[in-house]
Amino acid sequence: MSRTKKIRTEKEISKKASFASSRVTPDDATAEAVEKYPSPIRYIDLFCGIGGFRYAAKAAFDNLGIKGKCVFSSDIDKFAQDSYEANFGERPAGDITKIKENEIPDFDLLFGGFPCQAFSICGLQKGFADSTRGTLFFDIARIIKEKQPRAFVLENVKNLASHDNGNTLKTIVGALEDELGYHVDYMLLNALDFGLPQKRERIIIIGSKKKFDMDWSFKIEKKKTLSDVLDKKVDKKYYASDEIVKKRKAMHTATEYPSIWHENKSGNISSYPYSCALRAGASYNYLLVNGERRLTPREMLRIQGFPNDFKIVVSDSQIRKQAGNAVPVDMVAKVIEKFLPLAF
Repeated sequence: MSRTKKIRTEKEISKKASFASSRVTPDDATAEAVEKYPSPIRYIDLFCGIGGFRYAAKAAFDNLGIKGKCVFSSDIDKFAQDSYEANFGERPAGDITKIKENEIPDFDLLFGGFPCQAFSICGLQKGFADSTRGTLFFDIARIIKEKQPRAFVLENVKNLASHDNGNTLKTIVGALEDELGYHVDYMLLNALDFGLPQKRERIIIIGSKKKFDMDWSFKIEKKKTLSDVLDKKVDKKYYASDEIVKKRKAMHTATEYPSIWHENKSGNISSYPYSCALRAGASYNYLLVNGERRLTPREMLRIQGFPNDFKIVVSDSQIRKQAGNAVPVDMVAKVIEKFLPLAF
C-alpha cells in the first residue's frame, strides 16, 4: 500500500489538536448498527500496566451497546501484574519479547501503550523487522502481522513526534501502513480536554483494515475538577516537611484554590487548578496539593480516570509509579468509542 499521508511534525500535530478540540460537533459514534461488530469483540492488552486501556474499552463498549472480551494481556512488571490481577481476576503474561505471536489467541482489536526506545533507521531499510528490531514496537508489529486484527489503538508520549527529528514516528507509521497494510491516523490529545484535571499530552495512533476518516473533535459534557478528585481527609504522612512547605510558599503564591503546585527541573514553582502530568520517575515532592502535601494513591488514580473501586494492593511507591505510567482512561475511552464504528 502506498502511503499518501505526510508525517506531521510535533508542531503540526499540536496545531491540529488545538483546532480539533475547539470544534463542537455531535459525537455520533453510537449511531452505527450494533450488529456489525463481532460478539464479543476480542481484544488484547499489551504493556497493560494496571489496566487503563481495559477500563477505557469497557466504557466505550458499554456506550456503544456492544460486548468485549480481553483474551490476552501482558506486562513485564511484577507489581503491575499484581494490580491487574487484583482488579480483573487475570494475571498478565510477562515479557512480550519472549512470547511467540502464534501463542497469542486470535483477536479483533489490539491495545498498546508501548514504551518508546530509540529506533534504528539506517542501513538497508528492509522493513520493520530491520528498522524496529530491539524496540517494543517491533513486538506489536510482529503480532499484528501474524494475527491480522481488524484494528488497533496505540498510545505514546508527546515526544514521540519529535524523537530523532520525527524519524521514529515516521518509522512506526510506515511499518503500519506500507508493510502491514493498515490505514492509520494519529493525533496529539490532552487529558485536560477530556474532563480529567491533568495536563497530560499523549499521541494516540489508530489503525484499521478499513479506510476511515477520523473526526478528532469530542464533546465532553462533564469535566472533573480538582475538588472532585481530592480527598477531604488525608493522612499526615503525605504532607511535606515544614521546611519544604515554607520554602515553596516563600517562592510562590497561588491564585487558585485548590491547586497543585509544580516544581520544574530548574526549581521554578507554578500552580494550576489541575495537575501537571503524573510521572512515574518524578521526585517525591514534584507535585504538591496547595503547596503542602503529596497526592495520595487514590487521588492519583482518580486524576487518571480510574474508578474508586480500583483495588490498591501494592505499596504507595508502586501505585505512584503505576499511575504515572497509565493511560488517561476517559480520554482513551472517547477515542475508542468514536473509532470503533469506523473500523468495523
